[in-house]
Amino acid sequence: MNTLKPLTILFFLALSPCALTAQTTVKGLIKDNRNNSIAGASIAIKDSYDGGTSDSAGRYSFKTYEKGQQLLVVSIIGYKTVEMQVKLEGTVVTLDVTLRQEITELSAVVLSAGTFEASDRKRAVAVLDPIDIVTTASGNGDITGALKTLPGAQQVGETEGLFVRGGTAAETKTFIDGSLVNNFFFTSVPNIAQFGRFSPFIFKGTVFTTGGYSALYGQALSSALILESIDLPERSSANLGLSVLGGSLGYQHLAKNNRSSGGASYSYTNLAPAFAVIKQKQDYSVAPNYHNADANFRIKTSKTGMLKYYGYFSSNKLAFTVGSIDSLGYLDKFALRNTNHFHNLSWKENLPKKWKLMLGFSYTNNQDNIESGMQDAGKRDVQLTGLEAKNFGFDLGGNYVNGKGVLEKKWKGLNALRFGGEYNYNKDRSVYTAYNGQDYPGSFMETVSSLFAETDLYATNDLALKGGLRAEHSRYLGKYNLAPRFSLAYKLAKGSQASIAYGIFYQNPERRYLPASGDLSFMRATHYILQYQKVLNNQSLRAEAFYKKYDNLVKTGMTGFTEAAVSSAGFGDAKGVEFFWRDRRSIRNFDYWVSYSFLDTKRDFLNFPYAITPNFAAKHTASVVAKKFVQKLKTNFNFSYNYSSGRPYYNIRYDGSGYTFTDRGQIPDYHNVSFALNYLPKIGKQNAKSFAVYVLQVSNIFNIRQIYGYQYSLSGHRKETIVPTSRMFVYLGAFISFGVDRTEEVINNSL
Repeated sequence: MNTLKPLTILFFLALSPCALTAQTTVKGLIKDNRNNSIAGASIAIKDSYDGGTSDSAGRYSFKTYEKGQQLLVVSIIGYKTVEMQVKLEGTVVTLDVTLRQEITELSAVVLSAGTFEASDRKRAVAVLDPIDIVTTASGNGDITGALKTLPGAQQVGETEGLFVRGGTAAETKTFIDGSLVNNFFFTSVPNIAQFGRFSPFIFKGTVFTTGGYSALYGQALSSALILESIDLPERSSANLGLSVLGGSLGYQHLAKNNRSSGGASYSYTNLAPAFAVIKQKQDYSVAPNYHNADANFRIKTSKTGMLKYYGYFSSNKLAFTVGSIDSLGYLDKFALRNTNHFHNLSWKENLPKKWKLMLGFSYTNNQDNIESGMQDAGKRDVQLTGLEAKNFGFDLGGNYVNGKGVLEKKWKGLNALRFGGEYNYNKDRSVYTAYNGQDYPGSFMETVSSLFAETDLYATNDLALKGGLRAEHSRYLGKYNLAPRFSLAYKLAKGSQASIAYGIFYQNPERRYLPASGDLSFMRATHYILQYQKVLNNQSLRAEAFYKKYDNLVKTGMTGFTEAAVSSAGFGDAKGVEFFWRDRRSIRNFDYWVSYSFLDTKRDFLNFPYAITPNFAAKHTASVVAKKFVQKLKTNFNFSYNYSSGRPYYNIRYDGSGYTFTDRGQIPDYHNVSFALNYLPKIGKQNAKSFAVYVLQVSNIFNIRQIYGYQYSLSGHRKETIVPTSRMFVYLGAFISFGVDRTEEVINNSL
């Protein structure tokens, strides 16, 4: 037995070839390109079962019976996989491996300095989506109304538009599918802010820049609002809206092959019922009423291509009188008729070799007919001596065309190059009818041609750079400009990053100052932005510091008996800090955000005697917005509080030799508390084929007296407050969608 035992062992060893081959030990260290160890990396011999995993110190070790030249594969999520040749000869092989980060949209830092973004395809801070906009109590269902709850935007209530970081409303421009939009707001009415023309629900993406925006966009000194329209709908649907102010209806049809869709809608709004209940400062002979219609089609031109058209038509009118500040006992009258139509056609297509083409074209036609005059207490038209100029008519018709093309090339992850051109054409014709019936026709034409290029460069997931250059030529000014733009973002920790941005931005003088009596240049603003952002677990924190320097602002002066633009000698600056906090996590079914802005700005432009704080700029601005969904009551409760410290006011007069102040001061602080209820009766019902929401909204629920500023008589001896048309406004309505149940969208997106 003792003799058989070693013979048996030798027999089995002879049957095992592996036993005759020595094992090779493979070991080493896995690290990244910054010399940090990587734990959890997988290391294996290709096409074998031999391998191991790196430990917390990045070290690994395993044994293999493989021989000769082999491929060693090292991989881990977030880094590029590495394959290396290794020679296995039965001895210890030490092999250290350096991995480079795989740059992906899910893990890469975001270039976000100066930008708030909400989109269905980006993972940047989802600040305000369409549901957010219509359920923000102080927003009144208007895009820009809701954006005023974000830092950087001023609480200006006497006129329409977004006033951002010390800039005028004209310094903010709006783009739809890449095309610059003219007449985004309804036509201005004295001391009454007008709403935007477009419904939030036609857009899937919203980018609100408070500075430092892309070189693909231009002609905006302070801010760009970039809107992207929706693609194909989920399914065919119809919608119906009813309120005490009017109604709406629409239909969207999705083709059976899910490759095209088309639709149209119409709405009518008349504020007469509301004004009959809620007393207005103005006495309306024609209450504001609006006919709005739109149409669209969307066609998938390929697996990656999309052709989209959106057309909009509006007709509205109003007429009112208000007590005249120039002659007590008399009335000032104002009447407006406006028609506007807008057409936008865009096409996007992916091309071979990671190229992408984007084309856009838009056309706007706007017609305004304005009548101004005076009446006596019996509403009879009069002409008072010395005040004849208050009786006039003004007809203005304008055509605006925008064309834009962009080519994009992507390579190595998120790295990209974009370049293209843009063409803007604007032609206005006007007729001013004086009090004596004399007509004064006028016309104006301008073209702005642009070329631009920018690149996104990702060194790692933690470090990214965007650099751009934009060149423009104005036919009217006869000048060129060149605007470099730059931003850098660095990831600090999970969900947090720091960013810096720098850029030069040019804009033509406003149309109201053209043609000018003097030689004008492009207005110019130079932006410097520093940002910290943390987005993690449904909580968002942003802090920004900024400095903005203005040059070549328009200065006005007396030319004969009228005031006109005379030079581009104006200048100014704006600096401040902003904070934004949004929390959807801490309290179940509760969403809130808080914003605060500090602004220190002065400028010398228009008829300002020297650099002063403009009357649209407040030093402190803040908002608190809260939304709570109570499922048992099937109701969404929405609350908003808006605050603004007192803005300055001035009465600037020409004394024969120059401009001087005859009165100045500061209006009281602005406070506004708004409340809204959204009742969703379909929630909880299985297989609902429709979606309904009933809305009650009340603005300024505490009836606080709000003052926006002061207006002065022509003589300058009398002033009166500019206040809202009514202290409080109440809205009640219902919206029903057939074929699409948006219940989950309301719950998920708003909460």
